[in-house]
Amino acid sequence: MKIMKKINYLLALFVGISLVSCKKQTTSFDTITHKDANGYSYETVENDPTGLRLYTLDNGLKVYLSKNNDEPKIQTFIAVRAGSNYDPKESTGLAHYLEHMVFKGTDKIGTSNWEKEKEQIANISDLYEEHKAEQDISKKEEIYRKIDEASQNASKLAIANEYDKMVSSLGATGTNAHTWYEETVYKNKIPANELNKWLILEKERFGKLVLRLFHTELEAVYEEFNRTQDSDFRKGHYAMLDALFPKHPYGQQTTIGVSEHLKNPSMVEINDYFNKYYVPNNMAVVLVGDLDFDETIKKVDNTFGQFEYKEVTHPVLPVEEPLKGEITREVFGPSAESVAVSFRTEGIGSEQEKLITLFEMILMNGNAGLIDLNLNQKQLVQNAYSYPQFLNDYGYLVLNGSPKAGQSLDEVKDLLLEQITKFKNGEFDEELIDAVINDLKLRQTRQYENTTALASIYYNAFIHRENWNDKVEFLDELRKFSKEDLVAFANEFFTGDHVVVYKRQGEDKNIVKVKNPGITQVALNRDSKSEFFKEFSELESDELKPVFIDYKKEIQTTTLDNGIEVSHIKNKNNDLFNLNIIFDMGKDNDKKLPIAVDYLQYLGTDKYSSEDLIKEFYKLGVNYSVNAGSDKSYITISGLQENMSKGLELLEHLMANATVDQEAYDNYVASILKSREDGKGNKNNILRSGLLSYAQYGENSRLRDIYNSDELKAINPSELVSIIKDLSNFKHRIFYYGKDANEAITALNTYHKVPSELKDYPIAKEYKQLETGKNVYFADFDMVQSEMYFVAKGEQFDPKKLAMSNVFNSYFGGGLSSIVFQEMRESKALAYSAFAGYGSASKKDKDDIVYAYIGTQANKIPQAVQAMLDLMNNMPLAEQQFEAAKESALKQIAAQRITKSNIFWNYERLKQRGIENDNREAMYKEIQNMTMEDLNTFFKNNVSGKDYSVSVIGNKKDLNLKELEKLGEVHEMDIDYLFNYQNTEVKQ
Repeated sequence: MKIMKKINYLLALFVGISLVSCKKQTTSFDTITHKDANGYSYETVENDPTGLRLYTLDNGLKVYLSKNNDEPKIQTFIAVRAGSNYDPKESTGLAHYLEHMVFKGTDKIGTSNWEKEKEQIANISDLYEEHKAEQDISKKEEIYRKIDEASQNASKLAIANEYDKMVSSLGATGTNAHTWYEETVYKNKIPANELNKWLILEKERFGKLVLRLFHTELEAVYEEFNRTQDSDFRKGHYAMLDALFPKHPYGQQTTIGVSEHLKNPSMVEINDYFNKYYVPNNMAVVLVGDLDFDETIKKVDNTFGQFEYKEVTHPVLPVEEPLKGEITREVFGPSAESVAVSFRTEGIGSEQEKLITLFEMILMNGNAGLIDLNLNQKQLVQNAYSYPQFLNDYGYLVLNGSPKAGQSLDEVKDLLLEQITKFKNGEFDEELIDAVINDLKLRQTRQYENTTALASIYYNAFIHRENWNDKVEFLDELRKFSKEDLVAFANEFFTGDHVVVYKRQGEDKNIVKVKNPGITQVALNRDSKSEFFKEFSELESDELKPVFIDYKKEIQTTTLDNGIEVSHIKNKNNDLFNLNIIFDMGKDNDKKLPIAVDYLQYLGTDKYSSEDLIKEFYKLGVNYSVNAGSDKSYITISGLQENMSKGLELLEHLMANATVDQEAYDNYVASILKSREDGKGNKNNILRSGLLSYAQYGENSRLRDIYNSDELKAINPSELVSIIKDLSNFKHRIFYYGKDANEAITALNTYHKVPSELKDYPIAKEYKQLETGKNVYFADFDMVQSEMYFVAKGEQFDPKKLAMSNVFNSYFGGGLSSIVFQEMRESKALAYSAFAGYGSASKKDKDDIVYAYIGTQANKIPQAVQAMLDLMNNMPLAEQQFEAAKESALKQIAAQRITKSNIFWNYERLKQRGIENDNREAMYKEIQNMTMEDLNTFFKNNVSGKDYSVSVIGNKKDLNLKELEKLGEVHEMDIDYLFNYQNTEVKQ
């Protein structure tokens, strides 16, 4: 469970109207009240493209319902207007920790004997109050030992992860939750036929809070706190908010809380918080998917409608004084340097929200904004972006930039502020306003197709107390602003009062490090079941049968006049299209190909400058991209169907007429080299790209097979342009997804000109997977936690293993109710994150892998490693848990529908594995007949006894390298050598 990061580049929280031109309209958005067949009142908004029905039950619960019949699933959110803003000042992090505990069960779920267990939990609560009040360190430690002993005894009566097992048995996916300033939101995506059981389960879960297995989960939360300390982005973000909001909790209380409070929790305060805010008139149930409105609201009322209304008073939060002048902050850490300039705004529902939204999209929209064209396209900085965020009381606008080699952060800051000055001077095209609104609508149209995205918009509306008609008419409201209005606003708003945060490379002196508390392993009782679970298992749901695809029937094919095959699928939902020219070659075939296609974005033609090209595409509502992977490359355009032909014409013009720009290439090379340097300060890049690749491929890997700085500089950009122009002369095929295949065929016949005979691909370079084992690859990095991957080479891919590996991963190491998660986190509190599994290769001639991951503080590594290896060699057998994993796999397949463009892309992936049909049908039958013995045999033959190569990243001062030597020969990796950067020089 993670704290939500709300960086919303695509403005996903805004709802617009259906995709039409941006001319002034007089569309009505009135709210209408109805009664359904059962007498329930609900509201709709006229001309609402999302089809929302908004109910308010008698107890005040808000219920958001919307239909989407693409698949028999329902995205569910349970939202509570309660977040870290309302944490007591002396108990920050409380709302977030409560979120974790809501997964632990109730007096009915997760217990084998509640009458006895509640006495134990009461004792533990009393000990925590004593622990919190005690100031003497030695006495606190003594009390903690009592807590540990009492918790171990109480765990004998608890049944760990029972909620997770139950929801998993429904076939649910995406089970999680998040906490933020004003909200806590609980998430599941369920098969539609399991709605009734899900409601019964959730009604029980939110009916009573039981703080069982408290101290092991507390340690997991502290590991999450450690992760925030290892995130330079978060540190910079917190510093920004602290300066923007010196009084308000937005700046003074982080969601995760402070170390001292996390180590001194109060179970009494957590219970009080739950009882105060987790009441129906402060909550919403959001359901989007394959549902019947009348039946669904009746079921919600029969469950959540039984909760009692309770008056809720939210705290009155401080009002901020205006900012004065430029306020600066500095944060330090190992990641690349950057600078952020931020401005405090008014909150959601204000006129400023509309103006800032429009302003920011003109500033940066990923294509033709001022930052896009003036900074990123001209390569004046390494990269730059902006984003707005609006909350209940206030909001903020952020401009962020990273420096090129040799560039100072102040120079980047000045370039960012210069874009605001240009805006204030009116230095942007007025027609960009219409293009921006069209772009927002295009993005939102895509969101409406996605049940999760749409349900997220609904719960945000609830949390922020927004009237739905205001949401629906939001984009129409933007149309009322002229260029003069926006320029006047910018001159009034941007007066030099802002916050600047410098993220510098260096040691962070404020890191909090703690010792291993030495938690005694608690009992899991995984073979036990509560009476509630037993009764729950007896409840029947309507049968949901799987639907399988005949790919060759669903994918239509046509041949162009020039002989190229076009596969196509009809878009029946909206007026958007996607057209892909596919080449079955990539970097493996031509090492310069990805460099050439990335260089293309900075080029113009004999007719257009690079900036003019971007503007032309943006005005059309069409995006283009050219990408080269390891073995496949794509030329893609997408957007408004009505402008597809013009977009294709423009793209073909670019591909055929791109002109060489030496200065752009020099800047591009400098950017590549700086990006490499910046990547050395990214722990995820070092671990997941560098160390993992080296552990599997050694020196001969795609990752290391790069051009060094001298080689990059020596490349003649004319050669790269020739590669671009020659691309369409190679064999290729096309896939179109849209509403009018005939129009696409006509456009391709008109504009996609190729020679009569296409060239074969160059021979691809092979990268061989090495035998694994007896080696530890270690990278020293300034961080609080340590992270490690175990990887073992398996046998060559066999499609017959897919069904078993699916169930094995669910049972053993892939979810909240898996064996690995239970043992490593729930029972032993040895890691915040731990998982393991069997990874099937993506190609028929490649080898599978066995893998495991641990993320924990350095002083827990020896215990964590031993516990993980014990599991990887001796899998605990739990018949009930196996049956639940099997049932979950079957229900997930039954509820899965492969639709729209995914039909084509799924077929592409299957063919790479040598599979020509929908293999889910065979998997479904195999899983039905699977036994625990089959699973154990699979484990013994494919997982147990493997020799692992181990990748580790952590602070050398904190890690015990002698312990790592027990796993194999330790190789401390030089980062330049790891990525083959030895000859890459970047002048700082």
